[in-house]
Amino acid sequence: MAGTASPRDRLKVTVTRRLPPAVESRIAELFDVSLRDVDVRMTREELAAAMRDTDVLVPTVTDQIDANLLAQAGDRLRLIANYGAGVDHIDVESARRRGVLVSNTPGAATEDTADMAIALMLAVTRRIPEGLAEMQAGRWEGWAPTAHLGGRIGGRRLGILGMGRIGQAIARRANVFGMQVHYHNRRRLRPEIEEDLKATWWESLDQMLARVDILSINAPHTPSTFHLLNARRLKLMKPSAVIVNTSRGEVIDENALTRMLRAGELAGAGLDVFEHGHEINPRLRDCPNVVMLPHMGSATVEGRAEMGEKVIINIKTFADGHRPPDLVLPGML
Repeated sequence: MAGTASPRDRLKVTVTRRLPPAVESRIAELFDVSLRDVDVRMTREELAAAMRDTDVLVPTVTDQIDANLLAQAGDRLRLIANYGAGVDHIDVESARRRGVLVSNTPGAATEDTADMAIALMLAVTRRIPEGLAEMQAGRWEGWAPTAHLGGRIGGRRLGILGMGRIGQAIARRANVFGMQVHYHNRRRLRPEIEEDLKATWWESLDQMLARVDILSINAPHTPSTFHLLNARRLKLMKPSAVIVNTSRGEVIDENALTRMLRAGELAGAGLDVFEHGHEINPRLRDCPNVVMLPHMGSATVEGRAEMGEKVIINIKTFADGHRPPDLVLPGML
């Protein structure tokens, strides 16, 4: 059967980055695995060579696997078992045309990323980094009634852009903080889910943006979401509004966001992801009303272990001649 492996085969698996030791050990027990000696991403040439000499590739978000790279893979590669939920760095359609399946790890980072979104909301609105910097610099001279005043998040309107697993997890947390939950999604949730989340649906993204106090971006990066928050849409938001992004940096026009933050046309931003990866606009980095983190949304010991388990289950199921449970299809994107 095309695209599957015989149970008798011991698959050759290539991992492109260092994974948690327990995950690497488990993969090594089950498969003929090639692991990285250093935790740096492969060059394009190294990726191409690895894909020619392996049955299963285990990449991460830092590996750009496009049509040209897939064309160099040869006939051996049969499964790309991504370590992570997002697959915008993989040309899934081209992979399918070449008979290469793609799987991911949905759900493993949901709760951790939702926690981080709330943490960024609090960090920006309560000015936590400013207080931390003052303490570390030894400048604090004691409590004062008007010092370090931020704003509470209770009672504020939270707009969630993308109401999938993570968006819904954020909504549940927002309810606990007493926030009013609003959302925009490609498809409206079922009434019972809306009721459970106490969430109000907006068919028009523009109308929702104009009314929310905090916006949480939880949309994947696809051609339709690239710069979804462009300059025109950002200008619809209140000058007092805060933007939090824990999904993909490409969803926001980062230059437009930077200009508005520096001009005081937005109150602040909490960003865990950036449009150009680790190459961050220096003008954005210098904004005092921006809290930036190095893509830490899923960075928990527990979450990374769960991601590894999902990768292993997908590979093992494939090796046994079955469809990986987390198979990604082009129509899902």
